[in-house]
Amino acid sequence: MTRLAIVRQKYNPAGGAERFVSRALDALAREGSLEVSLIARHWEQITGVHALKADPWYLGSLWRDAGFARAARTLWQREGFELVQSHERIPGCQIFRAGDGVHARWLDLRRRTMGWAGRLRLAINPYHHYVRNAERRMFLDPALRLVICNSRMVMHEIQQDFGLSDDKVAVIYNGVDTEAFHPRLRVLHREPMRERWQVPADAPVLLYVGSGFERKGVERALRAVVGQERVHLVVVGGDKHLNRYQTLASRLGIEARVRFTGPQHDVKPFYGMADAFILPTLYDPFPNVCVEALACGLPLLTTRQCGAAEFVREGENGWVVDALDQPALQQAVSSWLALRGQWSALSAAAREAAEPLTLDAMAETLLACYRRLLAAA
Repeated sequence: MTRLAIVRQKYNPAGGAERFVSRALDALAREGSLEVSLIARHWEQITGVHALKADPWYLGSLWRDAGFARAARTLWQREGFELVQSHERIPGCQIFRAGDGVHARWLDLRRRTMGWAGRLRLAINPYHHYVRNAERRMFLDPALRLVICNSRMVMHEIQQDFGLSDDKVAVIYNGVDTEAFHPRLRVLHREPMRERWQVPADAPVLLYVGSGFERKGVERALRAVVGQERVHLVVVGGDKHLNRYQTLASRLGIEARVRFTGPQHDVKPFYGMADAFILPTLYDPFPNVCVEALACGLPLLTTRQCGAAEFVREGENGWVVDALDQPALQQAVSSWLALRGQWSALSAAAREAAEPLTLDAMAETLLACYRRLLAAA
């Protein structure tokens, strides 16, 4: 039996990265070909998985990541695992899931939004130097056998920056529960949710879901509805600078058409109340919310720097613009409004794009990767 270690600082079975592997691991465990262990700092109980704790003391994000990396590597070397799949940037693992993309690419894009003082702080920040160095060492380590990318965008970035061959990379898109996230949510929730949030029944509604408002573009979403007199924007999620965005909405004169709901335990009713989904993110390898929105039949307005843009057919099920091209984003909203008579067709095309991205399909593709590595081992 082959022993596999999954490495993740904080393991939450409901998290996106964890859901990604859980089904394939269950299938392998049932086959009796794999014994799975978890190396983590904190975790929730996982049936059938043995957990090993790697929780050295730390002070600050750099020490936290570096200390965990050293402790995790020591554990997997001591235990003698045949396969180690890391979700953290740790040199020496055999499998790495690049769920956060390439750190250097994120930093390059972030610089575009900053003045000289911000760029200087970014340049001298030791944490970013640590992450970039760990990332490079990991991708160039001879132990690395496979990088799992959640979009072709991320795969191309890794190959361009680190020269990995085609046999060392695989694209496995995040799966979605296509039964739970379904256009029928519109029938169930459109009317009651609009009443609850005081949105007119016939108003065009754009939905945003996510935390990290700066990176994911809430300001750009707010500015995109200026001048679109009937469009309402619903922002689901939390941010420590929420007041700043509420003030901006007021300054732009759109506060009556914007709803900040805060974090929500269940976002499905919000998909049901909306007509389209907007995520003008600065950099996002493959956000689950985009796949959920498409599965619910919501056309997607996003950026070229978002991995989910690979599923958008311009003008058919969404629009894609550069992350910092504000006029283009406003034009995309206008184009969406101009096609109001064809929204049912846009909705059907959105749903069609998401239908292949089932959880079972994701698990089977991942399972095939594991089997290939196990056979080679």
